[in-house]
Amino acid sequence: MTTLLPTKELRDCRVLVTATSFGKQDSRLKDALQAAVGQVIYNPAPRPLKASELIELVAEFDGIIAGLDEFNADVFRAAQRLRVLARYGVGVDRVDLAEAQLRGIIVTNTPGANSTAVAELTIAFILALARHLTYSDAATHRGEWPRLNGLGLRGRVVGLVGLGGIGREVSLRLKAFGCRILAADPYVTKESAAQVGAELTHLENLLQQSDFVSLHAQVTTATRGMVDDAFLSKMKPGAFLVNTARGELIEENALRNALEKGALQGAALDCFCEEPPEAGNPLLQLPQVIATPHMGAHTDEAVNQMGWMALNNCLAVLRGETPQNRVTV
Repeated sequence: MTTLLPTKELRDCRVLVTATSFGKQDSRLKDALQAAVGQVIYNPAPRPLKASELIELVAEFDGIIAGLDEFNADVFRAAQRLRVLARYGVGVDRVDLAEAQLRGIIVTNTPGANSTAVAELTIAFILALARHLTYSDAATHRGEWPRLNGLGLRGRVVGLVGLGGIGREVSLRLKAFGCRILAADPYVTKESAAQVGAELTHLENLLQQSDFVSLHAQVTTATRGMVDDAFLSKMKPGAFLVNTARGELIEENALRNALEKGALQGAALDCFCEEPPEAGNPLLQLPQVIATPHMGAHTDEAVNQMGWMALNNCLAVLRGETPQNRVTV
């Protein structure tokens, strides 16, 4: 959405914006929010906030426009006036939805806003791994001239663990490279998978056949830490792992061991269990690992769309209206 929002007077409302990209691409977002409510406070840190930091901030706010910050039960208990938490993106694994519901706090998200952006980064990761781009770039900058053999994507098997909005966009793009796409998702039918060029199969078969395994699942009780020793041992020898979803899907020690043993050829990670990861994180020491700072959703188009959707959702609740993208337990 690219037009300013018509607003009612909400001069008694205070809004905290923790999403660090809010208004960076389109200044009209900040103008619209500041014209609609009494006071707006922006994230004091250039990163998502931890629960301990939020507890010190949230007491006097009616609405929050949030990024990947940690909203646990303690944060919601401290937020005495909070009526709405409007989150960027679709994932709400860092939000205690049950506690929010208990306290009458409406949680919203922005489904579909960043699907294309994350899918494009996933494709970039697959290409970079296949052609050793990061290694070749660093070596050439050092004055070296390595002769490396990459992998062609035509005919390669790519396994998508999760075929939601992002997984579907990845599948559509990979078809143009001549890949065979397998997908494992218990909530998707074979017919739906076929619409985007993917073959629905069970996870074990996907792992055994895929040259690249790309994670697109949400973090749930069932999926947290799913990429463990058992998962990795079932992957095709010399395969690659890509994660543009959530770091919590992976047991990082298990992945490090698989890479060090050569069971996997490489990995590309846009997210980690702890963000930002410590400088001494063992995965960051491995040359076969591409690491980026959870930037999958950060394109101009996606950031703008998430911003307008989150702003619409936040102001709707503050006006006493029904938001378009409410999340329930």
